[in-house]
Amino acid sequence: MLLETLIDAKAVDYLILVVYFAFVLGVGWLAKRQVADAADYFQSGRSLPAWVTGLAFVSANLGAVEIMGMSATAAQIGIPTVHYFWIGAVPAMIFLGVVMMPFYYGSKVRSVPEFMLRRFGPGAHLVNAISFALAQLLIAGINLYLLGSIVHALLGWPMWVALIVAAAVVLAYITLGGLSAAIYNEVLQFFIIVASLLPLVLLGLHRVGGWSGLTAKITADAASAPAAAKVPEAAQQLNSWPGNALSGFTGDTLSVIGIVFGLGFVLSFGYWTTNFVEVQRAMASESISAARKTPIIGSFPKMLVPAITILPGMLAAVLVPEIAQLKAGGHPAGGAAGSGVTYNDALLLLMRDLLPNGLLGLAITGLLAAFMAGMAANVSAFNTVFSVDIWGTYIKKDRSDDYYVGVGRIATAIAVVTAIFTAMIAGHFSNIMDYLQTLFGFFNAPLFATFILGMFWRRSTPTAGWVGLVTGTLSAILVWLGGNPDVGLNWYSLPGQGLAFVAASAGFVMDLLASVVVSLFTTPKPREELRGFVYSETPKADLVDADEANRPWYHRTLPLAGLSLAMVVVLNCIF
Repeated sequence: MLLETLIDAKAVDYLILVVYFAFVLGVGWLAKRQVADAADYFQSGRSLPAWVTGLAFVSANLGAVEIMGMSATAAQIGIPTVHYFWIGAVPAMIFLGVVMMPFYYGSKVRSVPEFMLRRFGPGAHLVNAISFALAQLLIAGINLYLLGSIVHALLGWPMWVALIVAAAVVLAYITLGGLSAAIYNEVLQFFIIVASLLPLVLLGLHRVGGWSGLTAKITADAASAPAAAKVPEAAQQLNSWPGNALSGFTGDTLSVIGIVFGLGFVLSFGYWTTNFVEVQRAMASESISAARKTPIIGSFPKMLVPAITILPGMLAAVLVPEIAQLKAGGHPAGGAAGSGVTYNDALLLLMRDLLPNGLLGLAITGLLAAFMAGMAANVSAFNTVFSVDIWGTYIKKDRSDDYYVGVGRIATAIAVVTAIFTAMIAGHFSNIMDYLQTLFGFFNAPLFATFILGMFWRRSTPTAGWVGLVTGTLSAILVWLGGNPDVGLNWYSLPGQGLAFVAASAGFVMDLLASVVVSLFTTPKPREELRGFVYSETPKADLVDADEANRPWYHRTLPLAGLSLAMVVVLNCIF
């Protein structure tokens, strides 16, 4: 028997969903015909153009975080949420394309942990591979939980059925076609997501009286909210800087430092430059020039994504009665999970109140596409790291391509089944961004410290690689536990997502300190083994495409990077 639904979906809505799922599985089946060896399955044969990998680069991240997490945070604190894009994404994407992709692509590694193996040796490689695989299973669970919540809330299926069906579709097209299937579906999903959320934004702005009506309503609600609700002042909700509502710091200077260093540098660079989920898309490009341009091309749509993720959250805060009540300190019943409305429900409830049937089906399809894109990205990265970096390096070496492709498909199935269970962990967080930033602080921030030190300091040693990773990760966890009120240590208190910023910063700094100290007392690798892995030991000719200089400016890496950086500076100044 179907449960009560949040939205009354009609036959036309179901038809749109069926057509979409059929198309997705068809792409997986067609991609399977192109899989001849392990390079095709895990890296798409390095044959994809920059515009395809650039859109897939963005779409791989356009999952639970972007759609539900950002709209939830925007409903709660407003415009400062843009920092996750304009400070916490675009600069790091540019740095990845200009500085780091030449090393990844030129070294011909198949994964980020494999890069660690060749730069630092098996100790750092094994620590990184295991921590990365664990992180992907946890993050895949986030996407799957939210996907299941949507199906449960909108279509009435029980949660366990929704989780299994959603997991089965992702499993089918990743198992069939490998990375190519994931990437081509991500490009399709990017356009579907935009097409499904844009009408919601336009209808919402029309309902509230445009941008001026939205700002006036937020101002009025902030002024009338009871003090106990701790609603941010209107000025804080309607301006990105100094971002106190996001950082949790009361002082403006500390807030700016926390956002720029904790989010903009440590968390952002740690995520975008070392997270194989993203880097894998660029490594599937057809040339080193295309690989460098992949994250830079992706930065242009990335800086505009707030229009379809943050605006719906802000609109929900003033148009949806339950979200307005929650923000004012109430505890409305209902919600996608059925245990009470949370900020994660903002987008769903706005869809319920604004969209007619037909558009509703398109919106449901867009949300499902977003979560499957995110989950597929996590799963395809997991199966590569498990098959290549763990199984192929430490358990069964020197087997045939067919053998490792088979292991990859088994790893995919294991990851999807495990995600059904890790999805339950995500259900304990009312704002999914809190959980996600915590995971990034644990896993990505220390890795970035090890990476950046090893790439620019020849003296960084193999022993320092794994000692730094372990020290940084444990430090981040300890600092997070000390400030988490649910744990009870109560070393300090920091509201908002500042706790994740501080934990990530601690992990980064402690990793650097441990790595430097250990490097001074241990032996570095010979210089001849560092070519392609350390900047000072790598000839410039190895890091660029010689033919790129003869192309128009819009086909060259540095001009595109400069344009992207200028645009994001202007956006920060305007808002």
